Amino acid sequence: MKVLRNKKTLVDYIERHKEMGKKIGFAPTMGALHLGHISLYETAKKENDEIISSIFVNPTQFNNPDDFEKYPQTLENDLKLLEKAGVDAVYVPKAIDIYPEGLKSKHYDFDGLDNEMEGKYRPGHFDGVGTVVEELLRQVQPHNAYFGEKDYQQLAIIKKMVEKTKLPVKIHGVLTLRENSGLAMSSRNLRLTEKQRKEATIIYETLLKVKEWFKVLSVKEIKERVEKIFQDSNFELEYFIIADEKTLKETDFFYKDKSYRAFIVAYAGDVRLIDNMHLD
Repeated sequence: MKVLRNKKTLVDYIERHKEMGKKIGFAPTMGALHLGHISLYETAKKENDEIISSIFVNPTQFNNPDDFEKYPQTLENDLKLLEKAGVDAVYVPKAIDIYPEGLKSKHYDFDGLDNEMEGKYRPGHFDGVGTVVEELLRQVQPHNAYFGEKDYQQLAIIKKMVEKTKLPVKIHGVLTLRENSGLAMSSRNLRLTEKQRKEATIIYETLLKVKEWFKVLSVKEIKERVEKIFQDSNFELEYFIIADEKTLKETDFFYKDKSYRAFIVAYAGDVRLIDNMHLD
């Protein structure tokens, strides 16, 4: 596996493989890799000749500087995992490679997707996501790029950014990979205590209940039940909503011709955990 540590080595590598007619699959990460990330590359391998990863902790998408400082950095272990997964090359840029004019986000029109859910709690976050992903896609020039559905709003934002910028890449969503307990795999799980990790199954278990309640209860009744579950737990519920899958707008009524998804964000101590589930 090649480790490409600056933009020039990446560009040379990409040019060489494009000249060979290789189809390139790409999944960017912020490191602290787990099996959820590896599932992206396993999916990519089925559809591409050359598999590329990137590891870059993007400062412009963190609203809280402490969160950025605490973000786990496990580069040595990450590289071992990627090599074992059969990734062909990993791009590990410095900030200057991504932000040659300084750490500043572009501003995007995401057709309102950025005003829902996370956008209300993390202003500017999605401009940071859009900026780094657009730059990485322009540098790597993949045919296909892969993102996990755990960050469903982020996936929708990236699809919208690609549509608006007309980048020649197909964006694929990959199903959330879960631990045996049902907890969605996340780099943030590394910061949970053993007790918190066991108790964090409340998020997945609640989503499964919502999936059942969706068939027989109103949105209002479901929200009341979810809020009660978290009131009786050690977790602080930041928000629970049921939203239209296309617009991400919260709904207060179920319409037969629309698709819905339930979203939960909760704190275990100071660790913010997110999850979601399609409802049918």
